[in-house]
Amino acid sequence: MRVRALAVRILKQFFHDKRTLAMMIAAPLLILWMMSLVFNSGSTVAKIGAVQVPSALTDILSTQGLEVNNYSVEEAAQALEKNNIDAIISMNGPQPQVKLEGSDPGKNKAIIMLLQKTMQQLNPINVGAAPQISYLHGSEAMTSFDNIGPVLVGFFSFFFVFLIAGVSFLKERTSGTLERLLATPLKRWEIVVGYVLGFGIFTMLQATLIAWFATQVLGMMIIGSFGYVLLITLLMSLTALTLGIFLSAFANTEFQMIQFIPLVVVPQIFFSGLFSLDNMALWMQWLSKIMPLTYGADALRKIMIRGEGWPDIAVDAYLLIGLSIFFMLANVLALRKHRKI
Repeated sequence: MRVRALAVRILKQFFHDKRTLAMMIAAPLLILWMMSLVFNSGSTVAKIGAVQVPSALTDILSTQGLEVNNYSVEEAAQALEKNNIDAIISMNGPQPQVKLEGSDPGKNKAIIMLLQKTMQQLNPINVGAAPQISYLHGSEAMTSFDNIGPVLVGFFSFFFVFLIAGVSFLKERTSGTLERLLATPLKRWEIVVGYVLGFGIFTMLQATLIAWFATQVLGMMIIGSFGYVLLITLLMSLTALTLGIFLSAFANTEFQMIQFIPLVVVPQIFFSGLFSLDNMALWMQWLSKIMPLTYGADALRKIMIRGEGWPDIAVDAYLLIGLSIFFMLANVLALRKHRKI
């Protein structure tokens, strides 16, 4: 009887907490639906720039599932640099010369395999031997971990700061500390800035440690400046900090704060560049534009894999700063539910 009474009490608690009940039902379905959209969006089609290539070769490449377009030498180089194409094929002699963009090892291997298959088909008509391969970014030794590493650095920086900041600020509120501060002459924006600066010191330490460990200890590929890696990691952590503090205003317990993870953090994994968005629906590509991790991962990839500098990552950095400022302003407004000024 006592065991049954305890079980009944637990069930009643779940049914009275409509938010928890909804999350238990809706969150798994939401994540599974998003995964189906990601994995059923079709395979990525590699884009090839052909420079003075015989039509026999381009025709067969097109039948192999590659998107082949003709370019001049200058146009092809610019398109490859801007990542508009994945490889350049040119014919300056008997052997095809292939220059890969190189930042995606999986796509590199797929292109090389298709080219080798194509050359085997063309060999009876004596088009040439095996292609010569070169890389704009990366190398043959580049691994999948090097490719997804920047996304993981950004994700872990974002996730743990979001969780710790949200729970810590919630504890400040539930313990009465925030209410006592609101009773003082402090303005709402001063309270928000003070909390952001206070939590921000530990956020900076964590971001620095993650960036250092990934590149120096794990040996993750880094072609560009470590200082830029650290800067983007810090900006991502700041965005996660301000977002976590903002969402904590809508939670009453630590468990409710954790419930935001499948709604706020998990979807960003699918749209951060870990999976290709090229073949996804247009609305899904636009959805990625509102997610901070998209900009952080994009900037980290540009730095760590392509070796690009400030002019190339400036837009991503400014967007992260803008999102942080937006969430700070939202925090100021959220404090109105605790004190009217």
